Amino acid sequence: MSIRYRAMVSSDWNECLAPCGPFDFISYTFPGLEANLSRIFRLYTGNRIRITDATRQIEKRLPHPITPDQMDAYLSTSFSTYAGVPQLIEWCSRQDILFMVNTTGMIGYFQRVLAGNFLPRVPVISAHPMICYANQDSHMPDFIELRETEDKGRNTEAVAKKYGIRSDRIVIIGDSGGDGPHFEWGDRTGAFLVGSMTKPSLTDYCRAKGIRIHLRFGIYNPQKKDAAPGDTSQVNYMDLVSVIEEIANR
Repeated sequence: MSIRYRAMVSSDWNECLAPCGPFDFISYTFPGLEANLSRIFRLYTGNRIRITDATRQIEKRLPHPITPDQMDAYLSTSFSTYAGVPQLIEWCSRQDILFMVNTTGMIGYFQRVLAGNFLPRVPVISAHPMICYANQDSHMPDFIELRETEDKGRNTEAVAKKYGIRSDRIVIIGDSGGDGPHFEWGDRTGAFLVGSMTKPSLTDYCRAKGIRIHLRFGIYNPQKKDAAPGDTSQVNYMDLVSVIEEIANR
């Protein structure tokens, strides 16, 4: 019997729920690419280039595709989330709230994360197919391809329609300008918008579009424009439970 979800959380991943970038596993495997990968990441999260252009630049620089063993080696030494993220995913599952990861990160990354039991099971993951592995276990979530930042809103909408979730019972979580189109979709449809350690690029995007961020969560270091967040020692994502519960009960 399929689950009848009463609400939905659709969240970005990199530098939002986890202190990593979408290409960290590449720079871990090929350290010489780190500077270029960091530059490319900042360009598209600041909406200065398209993700298609970013992935094309990255693919040209890769000596060879990242193998599952190389991805596993990275995860075994480097995987982490901000405090409370796994617990929030589990809480949403117990409350019949669909937790969807919606990111420009790679499908292959999440395939190996879940295969290695680094995270509780997530029902739906929207991610980029540049790195994607075949022959995955049947317990894997539904994967949806995301090729541009505008796909975040489209994919959230498609999942909400599939499960009959009202748009005013959707919580969207994002941190940077790359989440701007997702927030724009949410503002138009009545979703609740949470800025997670909100970077200037997301603030600027929303200000230019007249979008209200309903809740700003966590601390961002304004001294480093669009760098990783500042002190996150006091950030615990379980603190969002009461907010999500309120939205789910609308």
